[in-house]
Amino acid sequence: MIVINNKKGQKMKNQGLIITAIVFFLIVNTMYFWIGKFGQGFFAMLVPLALLIVYFVLLVALLYQIYIVIKEKLTNKSRLVTIGVLILVLLLTFLRPSGIINFAKFESKTVLFAEREGGGNCATTLNLKEDYTFKEMTVCFGVSEAKGNYRIQNDTIFFDQVSYSGRKNNGEEFYKFAVIEPSKFSPESNRFDLVRYKSLTDTVGNRIWIIKNELDKLKSKNPDR
Repeated sequence: MIVINNKKGQKMKNQGLIITAIVFFLIVNTMYFWIGKFGQGFFAMLVPLALLIVYFVLLVALLYQIYIVIKEKLTNKSRLVTIGVLILVLLLTFLRPSGIINFAKFESKTVLFAEREGGGNCATTLNLKEDYTFKEMTVCFGVSEAKGNYRIQNDTIFFDQVSYSGRKNNGEEFYKFAVIEPSKFSPESNRFDLVRYKSLTDTVGNRIWIIKNELDKLKSKNPDR
């Protein structure tokens, strides 16, 4: 009777490990949809840290399961299934930490991509899409996003209808417009910067390095830009 209870208890533990691994895998593979919702700060830092801890807990559990199943001479089918699930989840997460599906591929094509790195491993990326939408992502002790529309008049890019996910940039308004200028950081090269301004009275602006620029492809869609 004790043996039966032990087997039942072990089977429940194995099922618990499988459920935990599957939930972890689903969370990692849906980060694209929710990672920007937490904003920046202490709580936002806890989310990736918690996922990292769960990953290593599952890794330790896998090693233990392998040790036990070897002692059992590979006779426990429930444990073998658990090991198989753990190996699959951990391996796929290691190879594709952002998820096995790149959901960004389903978005409109990027016609301008710019980025800038700051101190403390902080970074900002900006994508202007072919459908005249944009997304700015800031990673700095957490993740926050700004999304909206843009329009082009002559050589000026205007940003409209901006919405935020996560922290709203300390309550500051998003940039009103931007212009493309020769790079201040690499003046001797053929590189360019996107300089963004809060208002017409903003004389400093915020420079972000242009990595990709295919705005000319929009001419056929918006000839009066």
